[in-house]
Amino acid sequence: FVIKIAFQFASHSNDPVPTGRIPSLFQTMVPTGYTKLQEERGMAMAELGPKPEGNGYRPDQPHLEARRHSDRVARTSVSLSDGGDARYSETEPMLPEGRLSAEEGDGDEVEVDEEEEEEEQGQRPTTRNMPKESPLAMALQIVVPFLLAGFGTVSAGMVLDIVQHWDAFKYITEIFILVPALLGLKGNLEMTLASRLSTAVNVGKMDSPIEKWNLIIGNLALKQVQATVVGFLAAVAAVVLGWIPEGKFQMSHAVLLCSASVATAFIASMLQGFIMVGVIVGSKKTGINPDNVATPIAASFGDLITLAILAWISQGLYNCLDSHPYVSSLVCAFFLSLTPLWMVISSKHPASRTLLYSGWEPVITAMVISSIGGLILDKTVSDPNLAGIVVYTPVINGIGGNLVAIQSSRISTHLHFHSAPGEVPEEAKGCYHPCRTFCGTGANHRSAQVLLLLVLPGHLIFLYTIHLMKSGHTTLTPIFMTVYLAAALLQVFLLLCIADWMVYSMWGSGKDPDSFSIPYLTALGDLLGTALLALSFQFLWYIGDQDSDVGD
Repeated sequence: FVIKIAFQFASHSNDPVPTGRIPSLFQTMVPTGYTKLQEERGMAMAELGPKPEGNGYRPDQPHLEARRHSDRVARTSVSLSDGGDARYSETEPMLPEGRLSAEEGDGDEVEVDEEEEEEEQGQRPTTRNMPKESPLAMALQIVVPFLLAGFGTVSAGMVLDIVQHWDAFKYITEIFILVPALLGLKGNLEMTLASRLSTAVNVGKMDSPIEKWNLIIGNLALKQVQATVVGFLAAVAAVVLGWIPEGKFQMSHAVLLCSASVATAFIASMLQGFIMVGVIVGSKKTGINPDNVATPIAASFGDLITLAILAWISQGLYNCLDSHPYVSSLVCAFFLSLTPLWMVISSKHPASRTLLYSGWEPVITAMVISSIGGLILDKTVSDPNLAGIVVYTPVINGIGGNLVAIQSSRISTHLHFHSAPGEVPEEAKGCYHPCRTFCGTGANHRSAQVLLLLVLPGHLIFLYTIHLMKSGHTTLTPIFMTVYLAAALLQVFLLLCIADWMVYSMWGSGKDPDSFSIPYLTALGDLLGTALLALSFQFLWYIGDQDSDVGD
């Protein structure tokens, strides 16, 4: 229902916001500073029209006004077919206008006389400040998409609990190695896209319709390229990790893994990309800070969609192995052949073109980290005494990744507002310690506190939901719940600490955290969640709190 509302806003971007109950509820969750920031941008765009005398406007010098008009248009309009600006840096356009260089466009120097500078300073502020959010407003904006994302991961866990008994999963167990890597694509691609577009909205880079759609189209095409390549590499990693301990290799199974992985990554990435565009545009229209809602909603249906597609394609290809063995090869070749088309489209915009060449390190490294978590899952599921781990794995991994993605996106936006690339704020310098993340009254400290406080009540709700649905193979005893919640709390605590250190470190090295940090963090969330959950089930088995028939 929320996605439907977001798409309605996206498709009617010129219509006024309706005054129904749902938009009114959204508006109550919007901090005043954020709404004022949106209004100031609208007033800035209105400056392009005729102005009355006063406030520094001089009718005897109309060339100044025309010159300012052309400069604004040049700054906010980037053609989709523009292939130039080799000096384009992903972090530079995200800075406030007051930090931008005077050399823009094609490199021509623009000489600004003192009179024009005085007029510009009198008409708009030189710096843009972050909107202030109270902890209550922040929590209200986060909790709804957080719960949606949590129920999405619960649904994915229940689906995985069912499909583990299908023939494809029983006879080709390497598919379990693919699960964390493919589910992790939402962190590698969807959440990264959401974080980049959220920052672009907050700093005004999507106020121009031309620039907005150029960013969207370029990033969607880039995402399809990355999804196809990462899906293929994930299948190769699954084949290698499955072959090393077993010592057996079957070409038909390897081709099936490649086909299922590439097709799943491509289709799921395209569907979720359209959803994310609707969410970002809808958030901007309603005045909600997209940093608080975009990344959780990116994961709301990501796990469920990806896992359902993987199970359906894997079982279908498995059924064709004997009668039509060439089908798997044709499916893999078809999706790989589309890669050059998406590369051409993504190279048309400077932002996506930059990431097309430099954005592979985090997504590939994250895929390898998630595959290690998949190997742990594969070995754990193979033990009949630990069968109950399956239904909880997407839940603990997804919740940890969702929460740390919110924190990473917020810190990144804060840095884009207040610092230049390579300049680390004073409070982030020196040796890292956890108090730097959680102790303090700053916006990032408050968000870390709020996110950590959401872990226990959120997981209790999701555990009870699994219990009501009579899913899983483990009884919710007090000992099990205590051990599970301790593992979940430790996972999120570690991830928030790592995010604080990683985002500032990447910013200090000149990298944009929106594109580099979230893949690493969500992959670490998968690895930590799977490993801690496996240790928890081993501990419960050793102390005698064990059963593996609940839900059968």
